[in-house]
Amino acid sequence: MSAVMTTGKLDNSPRGAGKKQMDRLLLTILGYVFISLLAIMCIIPFLLIISSSLTEESTIVENGFQLFPTAFSVEAYALLFRYPAQMLKAYGVTIAVTALGTLAGLFLTAMTAYVLQRKDFKWRNKFSFFFFFTTLFSGGLVPWYLMIVNYLDLKDRLIVLILPMLLNVFYIIVMKSFMSSIPEAITESAKIDGAGDFRIFIQLMLPLSKPALATIGLFIALAYWNDWYNALLFISSENLMPLQYYLYKMLGNMDGMRKAMASSGAVVTMNIPTESLKMAMTIIATGPILLAYPFIQRYFVQGLTIGAVKG
Repeated sequence: MSAVMTTGKLDNSPRGAGKKQMDRLLLTILGYVFISLLAIMCIIPFLLIISSSLTEESTIVENGFQLFPTAFSVEAYALLFRYPAQMLKAYGVTIAVTALGTLAGLFLTAMTAYVLQRKDFKWRNKFSFFFFFTTLFSGGLVPWYLMIVNYLDLKDRLIVLILPMLLNVFYIIVMKSFMSSIPEAITESAKIDGAGDFRIFIQLMLPLSKPALATIGLFIALAYWNDWYNALLFISSENLMPLQYYLYKMLGNMDGMRKAMASSGAVVTMNIPTESLKMAMTIIATGPILLAYPFIQRYFVQGLTIGAVKG
């Protein structure tokens, strides 16, 4: 032991302990500096969007986008909320679709993953291959549209915004990997006590899968909240337009109006804030999601890491 101490391979002296503390302190400082710079790089684009949405259109055209508004204007927001009833209705449709779709998608994803990770289910490999096969091939847009409209008769119905995005194979695989990391002794002890499969799933597996549920739930909610393509294909009623599709149509109408005025040679008496309108739309569309993220942030990293390395 004395030889090891003299050769420096194992140094427990106060000098060695002080060097370790200095190295740890230096690493901590570098880590905080790097994370702070990364956070600033993420915040600056969002501040740029806020500033541009509050800047006059003429200033953006002349000087470009600026981090701080030099000519303050709320014209873009006034134009967006010119018809507040339609905006609130679009918000209501989006919130309803996101809430119902996220809850139903999470429940079906977790239930499917629970069945596929059960080793006593002899068909689990065949079903896993079936789910995976759907990620490689699809029937195409036209057959899918005909099935939704002609055979299922879902056009201009709220469920058509929920059903096509209800299940995602990647989320099923992540949830399956997470549930596989839960010890089998928990389910076996519940079976000994007389619990059935559904009771085990509801009372044991779901509470133990909160990190994975929160992570996948965030992704599902983001997909529903940002979806506009399904509304473009299947929704023609103004009462069922989600927020993203409503903003998309508004921006298209503004661009069409501006191009029509320019091509006809008519005198433009109204300044249409196209660029600032885009930024204001971004703020309105992303605001609720940004407010909801901090409530599930503590589960986010844990759900991603465990679901990625297990199984």
